Amino acid sequence: MRVWAALALLLVPGIAGAVECRELRHDGNGYAICEVDARTADIRLFLEDDAGQVIGTFPALEARLSERGERLAFAMNAGMYHGDRSPVGLYREGGREVQGLITRAGPGNFGLLPNGVFCIRDGRADVIETMRFAREEPDCRDASQSGPMLVIDGELHPRFLPDSTSRYVRNGVGTSEDGARVVFAISKGAVTFHEFGRLFRDALDLPQALYFDGNISRLHAPALGRSDAGLPMGPIVGVVERGD
Repeated sequence: MRVWAALALLLVPGIAGAVECRELRHDGNGYAICEVDARTADIRLFLEDDAGQVIGTFPALEARLSERGERLAFAMNAGMYHGDRSPVGLYREGGREVQGLITRAGPGNFGLLPNGVFCIRDGRADVIETMRFAREEPDCRDASQSGPMLVIDGELHPRFLPDSTSRYVRNGVGTSEDGARVVFAISKGAVTFHEFGRLFRDALDLPQALYFDGNISRLHAPALGRSDAGLPMGPIVGVVERGD
């Protein structure tokens, strides 16, 4: 672990449970980090309710889970979406595919190849580069495609520029090689892609990481006393615990 010792003094411990949240600084930028053990945590993607209406907000998702005797330990927007909140790329929830995989380049951040897929399986979760995903066809229970990739096999995305002036609040996810360690991050201020990628590669020591979105990035982290409001979102990733 390259810089964990240096970061240790900056950590803010979260409540015990499926998610450990903390704040840290890296290269002068502040971040909120929520780490999950995919071997034991119940990680899910959410888009619509039983009536086919987009859930869209953290309070709406909390209310839905509460009806089932569950609670939301953590949540974050989990991929880009169109104006009607439908996913831009591959989206799968509970084994049901809503939108297929997109492998072509295109406009905007999503089409800045290589992009990737956040894939959730029983006991593990992985960020997988899109073309590798297309070749291997992993059996993901839940999956959300977004882009660009931030870190690919330990290397930053080749299009990221150290001197970029494009700065936004950004959020994303990184995973370990064995799929056990899943780390979600959101910047506290505006950062470049290069800075955000270095967070996952250098500070969090993760070989794969994927950008979810910027500007509309939002976090629900009771461990940090935080639940962001705003316009309705598309896909949401959450960690669910029993309500009792």
